[in-house]
Amino acid sequence: MTLPSFKGTHLKQLAQIVADAASHSELTELFRVCRIAESTSGSKANRILGALVDRQSQDKCGNNVGAFLQTILDPARFTLSPERHEELLQKTNEVLAFSALQIGKDGLLRAVTSAATLDEARERASTLRAALLSRKVHQDVLVFCRPELMKQNYFHAVLEASKSVAEKLRRRTGLTIDGADLIDAAFGGTTPKLALNSLRTESEKSEQKGFVNLLKGLYGMFRNVTAHAPKVTWSIGEQDALDLLTFVSYAHRRIDDAIRTPWP
Repeated sequence: MTLPSFKGTHLKQLAQIVADAASHSELTELFRVCRIAESTSGSKANRILGALVDRQSQDKCGNNVGAFLQTILDPARFTLSPERHEELLQKTNEVLAFSALQIGKDGLLRAVTSAATLDEARERASTLRAALLSRKVHQDVLVFCRPELMKQNYFHAVLEASKSVAEKLRRRTGLTIDGADLIDAAFGGTTPKLALNSLRTESEKSEQKGFVNLLKGLYGMFRNVTAHAPKVTWSIGEQDALDLLTFVSYAHRRIDDAIRTPWP
């Protein structure tokens, strides 16, 4: 694929970002590997910008700029500092989003939908959102959490995700209650409003009861805590948020597929 030439302002931003990814001596070697000639001295950012501007002008396209970015952000170069790699990748992708491009965690450049605003670019670059998309998380989870994900606010992302399950249960059943009472009324008892299966065998009934317990666990461990505990006293890291939001996605899919029973 031939990449269109990058705007000068974008190249300047990219040069400043990836300058932190290599020492001066490493830059010299990276330029050699990428077959990019240097024409500018000074700071690392100036060296990168001058080399990329000249090469792009020579090529009349952005292919070698893209190749250089892939090389300098190769994940193998960051085995001792993976957090640094994620930080540089996110900043780089914020800029690349305006060119309809993104570098994945595998270090490879790929086409994406172009971003039109800074918030959209930041959202696109979010490592958590990217991980959720790669897991094919239910769209309803992303809709409820979008503002929090853009700000990397895991605490409130968890809170909003748990709310989304209750909202869907109320919408599907017409109930107006909340929490464990809502779950019991929707899926519990001998005449639930929703069923995951035919409820004819003990195995099917056990699956239904198990799902009730899973949903109650979600409320008890996450929603109740996040609704009442100050953010500073209840820390949620990226991995915890990713796992929880994936679980909420599972809950949404099962609720979507649940059968509306004939009982009032």
